[in-house]
Amino acid sequence: MPIVYRTSAVSSGDGRNGHIRTGDGDLDLDLVMPSAQGGPGGATNPEQLFAAGYAGRSHSALKATARADGLTLTDSTVAVSIGLNKNYDGFFPDVSVTADLPGIDRHTGQELLDQAHQRCPYSKATRGNLDVQLTLA
Repeated sequence: MPIVYRTSAVSSGDGRNGHIRTGDGDLDLDLVMPSAQGGPGGATNPEQLFAAGYAGRSHSALKATARADGLTLTDSTVAVSIGLNKNYDGFFPDVSVTADLPGIDRHTGQELLDQAHQRCPYSKATRGNLDVQLTLA
């Protein structure tokens, strides 16, 4: 399978309290443990970056799915919430994807969201490993 895009990032410092930079330098950020976990907060963290990437890819998949069905999504949004959970085996995330599809009836919207979830590269990569909730706003 041909690779259509590849990127890289390097984490330095102390992991969650460190620094991350992409190979091209477009992303160059400090990472800080969130205050909800006893850290100082005030900078981004890996869960926020994962949520942002998942939201962008899910929205792209949703729009592509709608186009394939002959529909146009106007003013649509996709919000992704990442929860960090802990059990006996360590930490693991859960994912909640919420789509707002103005002008699309609920039945069609749910079908589009379900199909987009099958199409989304992030959903494919995590399938079987994460609990993902799909919701229409």
